[in-house]
Amino acid sequence: MKPRLLKVQNVSKSFDGFKAISNLNFSLAEGELRTVIGPNGAGKSTFFDLITGRARPDSGRIEFGPNIDLTKLKEYEINRLGIGRKFQTPSVYELQTVWDNLVLSLKGPRSVFATLIYRLSSEDRDRLDELLKLIGLYYKRDLPADQLAHGEKQWLEIGMLLATNPKLLLVDEPAAGMSDEETHRTGELLLSLAGKHSLIVVEHDMAFVRQIARHGRVTVLHQGSVLCEGKFSEVQADPKVREVYLGRGKHGHK
Repeated sequence: MKPRLLKVQNVSKSFDGFKAISNLNFSLAEGELRTVIGPNGAGKSTFFDLITGRARPDSGRIEFGPNIDLTKLKEYEINRLGIGRKFQTPSVYELQTVWDNLVLSLKGPRSVFATLIYRLSSEDRDRLDELLKLIGLYYKRDLPADQLAHGEKQWLEIGMLLATNPKLLLVDEPAAGMSDEETHRTGELLLSLAGKHSLIVVEHDMAFVRQIARHGRVTVLHQGSVLCEGKFSEVQADPKVREVYLGRGKHGHK
């Protein structure tokens, strides 16, 4: 059994009287790919905000690795521990090339100026070449990012996250706005990362969830708590899940 990487214990969070997260308990093993689904207001985005320090819980504890309490750390400190987040809308340097976007994301130099004077080692170059192959943009390395298709920008941002050597990737609705082919390729990319990295993927496209959850588990959030957890087939067949989420159709929201 793989060691636990993330443990959320009895976490609650309210905004102006609305309980976005209610006594939430959640655990993730090292190398695991977990998919999180849930209807509108289920607390999925707040869940990510709490892990990354963007929001603070009212109560409870979030442990990362060997007993590091994330609730006591600032957002940048949590990021330095190796927790990277990809938002739904891709955030890339539009006027920079694909290659330069990855260079700017390398763990180490953080500013554009520092990157310009930073001399890449042969190990750096080899690693970036491998990243380009992994995200399917090897032959577009010299293209400005604004010339990429929507799906390609999503892959580039995943590559930028990987360049920081993350231990945990939080990926928010990566299939949103993608064609069927792009969606499938994104699923294969995320599956290829499992084992080397730990991932939590929030998604509402059930075909995509079925694809990436074939070897993992799905967690269903409802009203800020875990409603159900298990294999995709088990979750899909659960009457409570069908009532609160799947019965509303494929396009649930946050």
